[in-house]
Amino acid sequence: MTLMEHLYELRDRLFKASVAIVLGMVVGWFLAKPVLEILQQPYCDFDQSVWLKTHDPDTETWKCGFVQLGVADLLLLRLKVAMWCGLIVAAPFWMYQLWAFVAPGLHRHERRWTYAFAAAAAPLFALGAVLAYYVIAFGLEFLLDFANEDVTTTLEITRYISFVTGMMLIFGVAFEFPLATLLLNVAGVLSARRMLKWWRIVVFAFFLFAAVATPTGDPFGMSALAICLSGLYFAAVGLAFLNDKRRARKHRAEYGDLDDDEISPLAYDNTPVDELDPVAASEPIAASGPVTASGAVEAPEPVTASGAVGTDTIAAPRPIDRRYDDVT
Repeated sequence: MTLMEHLYELRDRLFKASVAIVLGMVVGWFLAKPVLEILQQPYCDFDQSVWLKTHDPDTETWKCGFVQLGVADLLLLRLKVAMWCGLIVAAPFWMYQLWAFVAPGLHRHERRWTYAFAAAAAPLFALGAVLAYYVIAFGLEFLLDFANEDVTTTLEITRYISFVTGMMLIFGVAFEFPLATLLLNVAGVLSARRMLKWWRIVVFAFFLFAAVATPTGDPFGMSALAICLSGLYFAAVGLAFLNDKRRARKHRAEYGDLDDDEISPLAYDNTPVDELDPVAASEPIAASGPVTASGAVEAPEPVTASGAVGTDTIAAPRPIDRRYDDVT
């Protein structure tokens, strides 16, 4: 295919993916309201527990309180949530369009590994998002307890939803890190032994990331995230060891016990000398022009620019006494 044909194909597939996302947003509009209720639930549970300490549920009615600062904030928030739901609902179709454009340029084994990693990436991201949801549920109590009795806490809904979805996105992407290291091992960039050698640095980095990412000041939420990431990393190291063993078996089957920097022996290294085919000297190349009795080649007559024989035109080549391949 030419460059323009590739661009035309990219245009068609982007158009189809965009149509699928728009249709997914239509479905997401009806899913946005229950999704918003699920995202509001952590704060509503905390607010209800605080309200019950100072009010009588038999005589008063509790209501989860959020504020809206802009006239169209709630509408824009619902459209935003509908867009995210549309991306998730239409993900099989637009991801297929992306894959159909990229796959022809990949080898068969590369396509096989891509299927495996794509199948593992989605559950890992979902697991990280669910963990973030529960960490937020426990973290709100710590964050909102700083308010004293003279301060009334009422959250603005768009900022609260942005906080929750941002945390879910960060946790989901963090859960893809062990998968990325395994991908480097499959590509031959990183060995399993080196991955295991770096486990102290990696675990420390996970706890440092968890301390910054989690909103709680208690060690439980931070430890939950760091332990999950560390467990996934060691699982990736185990899979990397299996992959290295598989690669080593394939290497031995093709090259024996040779190292990567060792030259393989040729087929005739162990063959007796008398069984080898002799190599004879090549035939000398016949020289142009008459040969004298001494074996030297006489110089031909000079030739003019027009092709006629003359005496004052192009010089003839110097006579050749012997050729290098005539030496015995």
